[in-house]
Amino acid sequence: MATLSIAIVTYRPDKALLTRCLRSLHAAANYAMQKQHLPEIDLKLIDNSTNPQICGNLQGLLHGIWDRPADHIQVVATKKNFGYGLAHNLALAETNTDYHLVLNPDVLLDESTLDNALRFMEQHTEDALLTPAAVNEQGQKEYLNKRLPGLLTLLIRGFAPTSLKNRFQEKIAHYEMRDLDPDKVNDDIPLASGCFMLFRTSILKKLGGFSDKFFLYFEDYDLSRRTHDYGRIAYVPSVKITHFGGGAARKGLKHIFLFIRSAITFFNLHGWKLW
Repeated sequence: MATLSIAIVTYRPDKALLTRCLRSLHAAANYAMQKQHLPEIDLKLIDNSTNPQICGNLQGLLHGIWDRPADHIQVVATKKNFGYGLAHNLALAETNTDYHLVLNPDVLLDESTLDNALRFMEQHTEDALLTPAAVNEQGQKEYLNKRLPGLLTLLIRGFAPTSLKNRFQEKIAHYEMRDLDPDKVNDDIPLASGCFMLFRTSILKKLGGFSDKFFLYFEDYDLSRRTHDYGRIAYVPSVKITHFGGGAARKGLKHIFLFIRSAITFFNLHGWKLW
């Protein structure tokens, strides 16, 4: 049986949504254990809120859902907001499992998600990272997998009015890999979304986890690019999630600034493209 660690990074989280995430994760873990593909999990919730009251609430929430020993289920409070990637690296440094799941608090797992994911990775040793099939809260297909983006494609997709986006649908569709058959396994994925990344832990450790050059946004793209030095990224349609995430433009000016700054960092590291 494979061993699995899971890390979720929070910052002043939506309690209702996080509760749904943790309950779905609990159900998926129990399902995999019943199928005898998972003996135990190590779950760390890394809280960047730097607020003792929030941390205490998270402790109560986590242990109210998970009836497991404290050494397997933990809330880790950071002393400052480390950002997304470096907070995840705190959990990675302490794990020696076979697989490590990077998970967002706005993701719901189907009951069979972990079981299907672990069975696939055990059978396909050439794959370093697994990415799932996703729908949004309305049940519509989400295109988590991406090709290497161009600057104008990102700006138009993220911030342009609908009328302008419609003029560039072909470019956006190419970036979002909409030509990918959603019902077939594909192990030629260039970029995976950080909302659900199931890694072979040994490879993620070789990569050093997420880069410290990113605070928020594009750290998953950077990690995906580096992952290809060690193995393939596989899209597996039997691994299903619901993703409640929103784009930077909907989260205000601070997130727009962080998005643009991280995009510049990413292009400087991996090469600039116009389209």
